Amino acid sequence: MSAVCEANPKAAEGVRLGLFERYLSLWVALCIVTGILLGHGLPDLFQTIGKLELARVNLPVAVLIWLMIVPMLVKIDFSALREVGQYWRGIGVTLFINWGIKPFSMALLGWLFVGGLFAPLLPAEHIESYIAGLILLAAAPCTAMVFVWSNLTRGEPHFTLTQVGLNDLIMVFAFGPIVALLLGLTSIVVPWQTLFLSVVLYIVIPLLIAQVVRGAVLRVQGPSGLARLLETLGPVSLVALLTTLVLLFGFQGEQIVRQPLVILLLAVPILFQVFFNAGLAYWLNRKVGSPHCVAGPSALIGASNFFELAVAAAIALFGFESGAALATVVGVLIEVPVMLLVAQIVNRSRGWYERGLPLPAPETAR
Repeated sequence: MSAVCEANPKAAEGVRLGLFERYLSLWVALCIVTGILLGHGLPDLFQTIGKLELARVNLPVAVLIWLMIVPMLVKIDFSALREVGQYWRGIGVTLFINWGIKPFSMALLGWLFVGGLFAPLLPAEHIESYIAGLILLAAAPCTAMVFVWSNLTRGEPHFTLTQVGLNDLIMVFAFGPIVALLLGLTSIVVPWQTLFLSVVLYIVIPLLIAQVVRGAVLRVQGPSGLARLLETLGPVSLVALLTTLVLLFGFQGEQIVRQPLVILLLAVPILFQVFFNAGLAYWLNRKVGSPHCVAGPSALIGASNFFELAVAAAIALFGFESGAALATVVGVLIEVPVMLLVAQIVNRSRGWYERGLPLPAPETAR
C-alpha cells in the first residue's frame, strides 16, 4: 500500500489555494455587505433582475451559474474511470458517504436544529425553506475545490480524479430523485418541472459543454493548452459566484438585517455535517485498509459540497428571497475555513491512521 502513495508529495506541491480561494470567506462576507447596501439603495434594479425569468429560471443567474460550473467541469477527465478498480475500497467508502449518508444526515440535522432547537429563534415562515436549502447543499458532492483539498493532504491524484468523475456521473441521475425524496419528507411541495429543468440546465448541459471544450482543447493544444484554459477560467468562475451572491443578498438584505442571527444558526448543522461525514469516511477507510493518500481525499470529498449547484437549484426552485437560497450561501461562507481545518486534521493524524491499518497478508512460503 505504501507504494501507492510514494509519488504524492511532489504531486501535492503543484496545487495551492490561490488568492480568491484562500480568502473566499472574506469575499463572501464583502458580497453580503455589498448586496445588502445595493438592495436597499437600488430596490427597483433588483426587482427588475428578479423578474427576468423563463419557466421559473432566472436568466441572469442562469448565465452566471454556467460561468461558475462549466470551468469546474472542464477539469473532469472521465477516462480516469478506468482506474476505478485500483481504488475500489476508497471509492466504495466515498460513494457510501456521498450518496447513502450525507443528504440524509443533513436532512436529519436540519430537522433537529432548524426545525427543533433553533425554531423559536428563526422566522417561522422560512423554517422549512431553510431545511430545503441545507438538503440541496448536501445532495451533490463537491467537484472543483476537491482537487485543492486533495493536494493539500497529499492525496492520490488518480483516486481523486476517478472519484470526482464517478460522482459527477452519478449526480446526473441521483441529484433530482434524492432532493425530491427529502423535500417531500419535509412537507415541501416539489416543483417537479423546475427540479427537472434545474438538473438539465445546471448538471447535464454544462457537463456536456465542458467535455466538448475539454476534448477540443486537448486535440488542438494538448495538456499545456488545457492547463492554460483552466488558469484563465478559474477567476471567471469565482467572479460569477461572487456576482451571484451580490444579487442574492440584494434580495435577502432586509431579512438579514432583521435576523442577523440566522446565518450563525444555519452554520451549526452544516458544521456538524462536515465533521461527521469527514470523520466517518476517514474511519471507514482505515477499517477497510485504504492508504492514507486515499483516505484523505475520500474524507474531504465526503464532507464538501457542490455549493455552486446548490445555490443555483435553490434560486430556481424557491427564488432569490427564499430561506433555501440563504441557507446554501451560508455553506459557501464557511466552506474554505472549515475544509482547511479538516485537511489539517487529516495531515496531523497520519501517524495514528497508519498505525491502525491492517497488516498485509504474509507471503506463502514456496
